[in-house]
Amino acid sequence: MFPRETYESRRSTLMSRFDGGLLLLLGNSESPMNYADNCYLFRQDSTFLYYFGLEQPDLAAVMDVDADTTIVFGEEHTIDDIVWMGDLPSLASRAERVGATDTRPTTDLAKLLGRAVTAGRAVHFLPPYRAETKLRLQNLLALAPEEVAREASEVFIKAVVDQRARKTPEEVAEIERAVATSVAMHETAIRMVRPGMKEMEVAAEMERMALAAGGRIAYPVIATINGQTLHNHYYGNTLSEGDIFLLDTGAETAMGYAADLTSTFPVGPHFDERQKVVLEIVLASYEAAVSALAPGVPNREVHFTACRTIFEGMKDLGVMRGDTEEALAAGAHAMVMPHGIGHMMGLDVHDMENLGEAYVGYAGEPRSTQFGLKSLRLARPLEPDFVLTIEPGVYFIPQLMDLWRSEGRLASFIDYDELDKWRDVGGLRTEEDFLITAHGARRLGPRKPQTVQEIEELKG
Repeated sequence: MFPRETYESRRSTLMSRFDGGLLLLLGNSESPMNYADNCYLFRQDSTFLYYFGLEQPDLAAVMDVDADTTIVFGEEHTIDDIVWMGDLPSLASRAERVGATDTRPTTDLAKLLGRAVTAGRAVHFLPPYRAETKLRLQNLLALAPEEVAREASEVFIKAVVDQRARKTPEEVAEIERAVATSVAMHETAIRMVRPGMKEMEVAAEMERMALAAGGRIAYPVIATINGQTLHNHYYGNTLSEGDIFLLDTGAETAMGYAADLTSTFPVGPHFDERQKVVLEIVLASYEAAVSALAPGVPNREVHFTACRTIFEGMKDLGVMRGDTEEALAAGAHAMVMPHGIGHMMGLDVHDMENLGEAYVGYAGEPRSTQFGLKSLRLARPLEPDFVLTIEPGVYFIPQLMDLWRSEGRLASFIDYDELDKWRDVGGLRTEEDFLITAHGARRLGPRKPQTVQEIEELKG
C-alpha cells in the first residue's frame, strides 16, 4: 500500500475533473470456481485499487463531488470470518490508512444512491466487466440490463484513463520490482529447459517464482513450443532437441502492478540456423521500435517501424517482395506479424482495457479493421510517464498461410512457395517494458537476455 497521501491526492485530482454529482466505484467480489466456498484467487478491481488500495472483497465507494467527501461501504468481519481467516483489521482501520475516514455498512449504499437519483443528481459509474458487478449496478440504480453499458459515464472513463495512464515515480518503482522478478523468472526458464521436460514444468516454476516474490502471476503463463499460437495456454507437450520455446510471462507485485516479458530460446543448447535468422529479424525490429519511442510519436508509427523492419527481413529471405510501403499499407506483413507492437501496462497487464481501448489506446479515434492492425491496442501519440510494452514477433502459422494462399491474398507481396519452406519454424517473439520520458524512453528493470549469444551463454 502506498502512503495515505497518495490515495488522497488521487481522489482529489479525480474529483476536480467534475462539477458535481457522485462518483461510484464498485470493488470486486469473490468468484466461485465450482461451489460458493471454493473461489478463484481474489483480485481487486484495478481502478478501485488505484483510488483506495483496499484488497477486501465486496467493497464500494462513493465520492461526493459537491460535498467533497468520500465514503467506503462494506461489512466488518464477523466471528465466523475470524474463526476461518484469523483476526483481521477492521474496515474502518484499513480505510483510515488510505484517508477514507467515513465507513458505512453496505445496506447504506442503496439508500444513499436512491436519494441521489430521486434528487436528480448525476451518479457516474464505470462500465462493468463482471456479471455480478453489472447485476449490482442494475439493482443499485434501478437500471435495465441493456441500460448499464449505455449509462456508463464517458466523462468518468476519460478522467480515470487520463489519470491512470501517467505513472508516478512510486508507480514506476513498483512496476520495476515486478520487472526484476520477471527477468529472474525468464533467466530461470532459459537455464532449466531441456529435452524430455514438459511445458507444464516451466509454467509451474514461473508461478512458483512469482508467488515466492510476494506477488502472483500477472496473467496466465504462455510456455510453449508452439509459439505460432499467440496466446497458447496448453502445457502438455514434451520438449525435444531442436524445438524453439516461447515464454511470455510476467509477475504482479503484492500491490497489483504488472510486468510483461517474452523470451524465445532453444530447448537444446543452441539455436539452429533458421531459428537464428528469424530471431535476428525479430531483434532488429525490436531495436527499431525502441529507437522510435519518444513523446509525441504515435505508437501506430512505432508499430509500423517494427513491421517495416520485419517485412524487409522477410524480403531478404525471399519470402516477401515488392514495395515495402505499399505492402505495409495493404497489410501483407500481418502474415508473419499479426498483432500490435505493444500496449499500456500498469495495474493491469493490458492497462485499463476494461474501460475500453477506444479511450485508452486510441483517445477516441477510430480503430482500423484491417487484419493485424486491428489488434494494435495502443495507437495514440505517446506522452511522458506512459508505460508500455514493445513486443514484435515473427510467426509462421500454417492455417493462416494455407488460407491466404488458397485465396491468392496479397500474392504480389508474398511468395507462398518460399513462405511454405518456413512453416515448421513456429513463432518467435521478444518483449520488454518501457517508460516514456521527456526526451525518449527508458527500459524498466534489468535487461533480460535476448540475443543469440546471451541466451546460448546462459544455457551454458
